[in-house]
Parts: sequence; structure tokens; C-alpha cells
Amino acid sequence: MVYDYEYLKREVLALTAIDLNCYKEKQMKRRIDTLITKHKIEGYDQYVLRLRTDKVLFDEFVNYITINVSEFYRNPEQWKLMDEQIIPELIQKFGKNLKVWSAACSTGDEPYSLVMAMSRHLPLANIRIFATDLDKQVIEKAKAGLYSEKSVEAVPEDLKKKFFAKVGPSYKIADEVKARVEFKEHNLLKDAYPAECHLIVCRNVLIYFTEEAKEDVFRKFYKALAGRGVLFIGSTEQIINYKEIGYERKNSFFYQKP
Repeated sequence: MVYDYEYLKREVLALTAIDLNCYKEKQMKRRIDTLITKHKIEGYDQYVLRLRTDKVLFDEFVNYITINVSEFYRNPEQWKLMDEQIIPELIQKFGKNLKVWSAACSTGDEPYSLVMAMSRHLPLANIRIFATDLDKQVIEKAKAGLYSEKSVEAVPEDLKKKFFAKVGPSYKIADEVKARVEFKEHNLLKDAYPAECHLIVCRNVLIYFTEEAKEDVFRKFYKALAGRGVLFIGSTEQIINYKEIGYERKNSFFYQKP
């Protein structure tokens, strides 16, 4: 039997519940082949056997294929719009207790950025962010709340001074910010979505998905939003058929459910 990429996809789905069919094949296969080569493993069958028995290798695999690239206030001009327009409008529409979901939150940079951005408009006690990711390891990193200087360089100076402490070469997010975020494992491609969200943030993740998977997620986000709720996506993404799904476009990266 030839143990091809189709075999690997089936085994990965059984082991991790991650459906590699929903990711762009060329890109994902290249990433996995790089890992296999790094460990000098011969063939997908041997790699699957190792994944079943070696927890360190398994964790590395999940972390590597879920592509975690994140930083605070990524694309600062979009966060400026969030601060000056989106958050004030949402508070005006829905009140002070907004239901906010940071989907595919990676190492926590995004949900913590949301807490800080919202803190300009609301007391911390009113802020609650539901943050999810497929990767258990990055959720643990997010809960630890330690970041490199590069990760935090786009944070506005006043917020950096207020909510970060320097610990050696790293920056530690304040416990009062961490307390406003609830982290949970979640698979965008198969798990149920929360309902009646006022704001959903999912940025620079869906670029790795196939067009079919991407559209499916955008439709699910639409259903998960409350009427007049807003979806904030990444600068590398766009919803080509947003009108067909039902969205109104507020800005290049902000879409609203009527």
C-alpha cells in the first residue's frame, strides 16, 4: 500500500479532528513534509505511528499546522477605526455589556487587544471576551500572557504603560486584562458557534482555508451575529460574495449584519 497524502488526511482527522481537506493542499502538504524531513521520518505511515505514541511530536504537529502568527494591534489603522467608530457604535446600539467573540485567537494578542481597546470606552468590569482556538498549546501561551517586544510594538504607548510589565526581555499582560478573557478550544470547521454576538473578530486565519471552507465559515459567522452586529476580518482577506450572504460592508475589513 502506498501511504499518500490522502491517507495522512484521514489519519489526522481521526487523531486530531482537524480536517486537512479544508486547508489549501499545496501549502499544508509543504508544511507537513518539512516537519517529517526535520525528524528524519520516512513516509506518512511512519509519521502517523509516531504521532500516535509521541506526545511531544503530536503537540508540535498540531501547533505547526494551525499556523499561529499573531501580534497586538495588527494593522494599527484598522484598530484606530475600531476605537473611534466601531466600539462607540456598538455601545450605542447594544449597551455596555457587549458579547464579543475572538475566533481563532492564537496566542491571545487579539482578545487582549480588544480588552484594551474597549477599556477606552468602558470600565474593565463591563468587558468580557470569549476567545477560541483550535490549538491547546497556543491557548496555554495566551493564558500565560508573556510576549516579545516585537509582539507589543504596535500597542499605543498609554495602553502599553498601563497594561504591560517588563519581565526580562518579555512583556507581561496585566492580570486585570487577562481576567476579562475566557479561553476555550474550538474548531471553526466543525464545532457549534456562539449566538447573538455583537462583535466577532477573526483575522488572517481563513486565508489558509479552501474557498468552500472559507465561505462556510463566513456564513456561520453571519448566523452567529446579532442583528446590526459586526464582523472584523484581516487585511489579507475579503468576503467577495458578502451581499449574497447578507452582510453590509462598513469598511474594507468590517462587515455588518443588517
